[in-house]
Amino acid sequence: MSGFKKFIMQGNLVELAVAFVMAVAFGAVVKSFVDVIMSLIGKIGGQPNFNDWKPWDLPLGAFVTTVVAFVILAAVVYFAVVKPYEAVKARSSTPEEEATGAEITLLTEIRDSLRARS
Repeated sequence: MSGFKKFIMQGNLVELAVAFVMAVAFGAVVKSFVDVIMSLIGKIGGQPNFNDWKPWDLPLGAFVTTVVAFVILAAVVYFAVVKPYEAVKARSSTPEEEATGAEITLLTEIRDSLRARS
């Protein structure tokens, strides 16, 4: 029983559970935003969605709706999550990380110099 308790209380499992719950909540927000954008696109095109569009009797409308929704979803995730995360990460980088880059460059130069001698 203590092994199970230790497994449940592991930091990684708890962090993963929190991330999953947050992802589900964020997914609901993004889905509602995608619905708003899709409605706007439908109003511009004169149709609330593309699902009923069947050229040559092929159900291409559902595919078009899914592709447009995916592109909107990807854009929202990129601009709302990835870009701000990268900006915060770049601002919070420490000088030690930059020094590590300089050290790697110096070590690379030393390695190349040693190879040239051989």
